[in-house]
Amino acid sequence: MDKILHRNRSILLEIMGKKNEKLKVPRLTLEDKKFQFKYHTHYHINSAGKIMHFVYDFGWMDFSDDEVLLVKGKTLE
Repeated sequence: MDKILHRNRSILLEIMGKKNEKLKVPRLTLEDKKFQFKYHTHYHINSAGKIMHFVYDFGWMDFSDDEVLLVKGKTLE
């Protein structure tokens, strides 16, 4: 499982780069890179009741059926 978590983190880092803090991407971008959505290290429920899943220091949240919001760091709201 740890191997999957590290791979997921690498995928998020590759997509976001080192400068972006937040980025909205098509869900297919993650799926094409074989990102495994069910594997995460922790999660946070924001004030709007949306779940942000995290893999170490990167997070993602379903923005719509077709888009995912990615965040770097502990920015939750």
